[in-house]
Amino acid sequence: MTAHTEFDFLALPDILQTAPLNKTDRVIPIHFIKTAQFEKFTQKLSPFYQNQIKANKWSAEDSTFTKTVSEDGECDAVYVGVEKSIGIFTICAAAEKLPPQQYVLEASTFKPEELENACIGWLLSSYKFDHFKKNNKSAPTLIIPKKLDTTRIESTARAAYLVRNLINLPPNALGPKTLANCVVTLAENFDAMYRITEDKELLEENLPLIYAVGDGSDRRPCLAELAWGNPNHPHVTLVGKGVCFDTGGYDIKPSAGMLLMKKDMGGAAMAMATALMIMSAKLPIYLRLFVPCVENSVSGHAYRPSDILTSRSGQTVEIGNTDAEGRLVLADCLTMACEESPDLLIDFATLTGAAHYAVGYDMGIVYSNNEKLGHDIQKLSLQLDDPLWNLPLWRNYKKDILSPIADINNAGSGNPAGSITAALFLEHFVSPETTWVHIDERAWQNSPQPGRSQGGREMGVRTIFTLIEQRYAKKKATKKK
Repeated sequence: MTAHTEFDFLALPDILQTAPLNKTDRVIPIHFIKTAQFEKFTQKLSPFYQNQIKANKWSAEDSTFTKTVSEDGECDAVYVGVEKSIGIFTICAAAEKLPPQQYVLEASTFKPEELENACIGWLLSSYKFDHFKKNNKSAPTLIIPKKLDTTRIESTARAAYLVRNLINLPPNALGPKTLANCVVTLAENFDAMYRITEDKELLEENLPLIYAVGDGSDRRPCLAELAWGNPNHPHVTLVGKGVCFDTGGYDIKPSAGMLLMKKDMGGAAMAMATALMIMSAKLPIYLRLFVPCVENSVSGHAYRPSDILTSRSGQTVEIGNTDAEGRLVLADCLTMACEESPDLLIDFATLTGAAHYAVGYDMGIVYSNNEKLGHDIQKLSLQLDDPLWNLPLWRNYKKDILSPIADINNAGSGNPAGSITAALFLEHFVSPETTWVHIDERAWQNSPQPGRSQGGREMGVRTIFTLIEQRYAKKKATKKK
């Protein structure tokens, strides 16, 4: 059974303009008002407008907004409160509720990057997943100041749309091969090289764990790869868990636990979105992307609890739980990535329910075998309002994933710190000399917030892109040995 899949997962709505559509069109200005300057701002207004602000009970609190109308009853201005600086979500509450007219940013006292944030927020506020619905609603248009970095605006918004679109697609519209083809589409948009290794080719290429997890489904497993940039530049490798639907396998999930399992390829979407931002910015790195694409199903040839599987690294894995499948497909990819000796290796995964039990729904968890790097990522993520919380790779828990009959077990034996034991399992397949970051995230917005619609949610993408940009953007090419 399939769904209509003619879907442009990279498309953005045409709602940003550099000038009015027609010279005679009415354009409503949007002013940003600092919270601390609210009283000074209102004192400059006429009593007619002061009374409106007072009646609206608006005091320029951060990310709140109000409108004023002229004496003829037409909206003539929008005001948005700013506590410190304009972030990506500052304008979103206003943008989501404004009628579909033309607006212009009036913010000469703010930095260009703040105005760019406002433009990104405007685009995020217009996101709707309505591919399977009839929808002719029009959205408000924003006229943006000249000389802004439109590449940054569009790539940041497009990355978010990519994540949300792919996660929101129903599982009958996004199987393993379709997800792999999305990597191909991304590669073709940036003249990158790509390869898909499919079905029994995975065994021929020594990717046995990916094959084993996906073998239970009629929709065959595959690995999508992308390579972009100059090999003489620093090597950065991204890996994303691409489990298009997770039944749990023979350790089958209850119906409530299976309801959102279309989002189990969220890590793949995050890795792809980060790659998009890197390539859009033309960062001086050599980028590799690995996306293992599988469906974890139940069948006569699905892998079983107690099976022992041999990984690409040659290490054996006892299957303690078939619902701990994501770490298996990532393990082969991490081994493969380390064979190329990357300067930085990062994986994204909707890996454990334990992650949101630890930190809730609003943030992801970051682990790193470089302690300082993990803390730096946390600090950066909070600055960007893209929160990731650093947790330790607590070595004492490694004993909980050891097996008496294999090198390692894929499930922690009753340890409630399931996100940590999962990260320790992954580290087992990372070479000690490789700088590695693991992000465990939920990838889902339970209820809508301004700029963050209900459904698929990007988590950590802006943070990791900014980390890579800060780490490598100004470095000269150095030939890999």
